Amino acid sequence: MTDAAPPPVRQLRLVVEAEDYEAAVAFFRDALGLPEQAAFTGEGDARVVILDAGRATLEIANPAQKRMIDEVEVGRQVAPRIRVAFEVDDARTATGRLLEAGAEEVAPPTVTPWQSLNSRLDAPAGLQITLFEELRTLEERSELDGFGTDGA
Repeated sequence: MTDAAPPPVRQLRLVVEAEDYEAAVAFFRDALGLPEQAAFTGEGDARVVILDAGRATLEIANPAQKRMIDEVEVGRQVAPRIRVAFEVDDARTATGRLLEAGAEEVAPPTVTPWQSLNSRLDAPAGLQITLFEELRTLEERSELDGFGTDGA
């Protein structure tokens, strides 16, 4: 038995400055449902909340892929350089809930070529977000044209 080295990174934390802190917390914690992990206050009304978003991944796309994703999800180029995506169990229901909570729809839930149901929203704190629901397992999707890994 060999001892595996621990991963060099234990957590990905995206830090977002929100001018309207209360609205951003209400949206992401209460409407989207990200559980509060911790909250801290400091001098001068400094406040931060850390919300648990489950497993994190870092998706790095070249400009052609970014353009293609915008075309598939929205039909035009709209995404800023950084966009945050959340996997949900039911993209239609979650999209409706977030629209009621103040998000603005950029594009409704759309089935993508990579077999997920994706919606695009403008959310508080100046973030553009994608909600996605996987319609097939990773194994099923890996059989589709264009899927795999850079190493394969």
